[in-house]
Amino acid sequence: MNIADIAADPVNDVIVQEITIKAPAERIFRALTSPDELLQWWASQGKFRATHVESDLQPGGKWMMRVEGSCAPGTSCTVVSGRYLEVAPPHLLIFTWLREEEDDPETTVRWDLHEVDGCTTVRVTHSGLTTEKMRTRNGGWPLIQVLLQAYVEQHA
Repeated sequence: MNIADIAADPVNDVIVQEITIKAPAERIFRALTSPDELLQWWASQGKFRATHVESDLQPGGKWMMRVEGSCAPGTSCTVVSGRYLEVAPPHLLIFTWLREEEDDPETTVRWDLHEVDGCTTVRVTHSGLTTEKMRTRNGGWPLIQVLLQAYVEQHA
């Protein structure tokens, strides 16, 4: 496993996480964008799991994910939603990110996939994290990428 350390840049309000996955970019892109596949891998035993995903995969299209276990105090689930800004399979996916039950502003998530010889470097960049609380709350990308890697490498 090749996981770069998570980097939080308080000046630019950005988190960047990178991993190399032994799979083609096209396969990884499908796992990132298919509601059926997201329901299979966006889960960590005893921590959280996606229970519902909707996606209109086109620029301007909306998406939504309900996640149980990743909850704000007093709630049973988190609903994260947004709209797609750029969809360029299999190398680029950019969308907005908003946790509906929290009072934080909308942020942006960018997935860059760069394939060489059947292995793909997957970089996620989460920007617009204007406070330390937001950077901490959205710091789960290392785990998400490990879950993505495990799923894609088992279901190539």
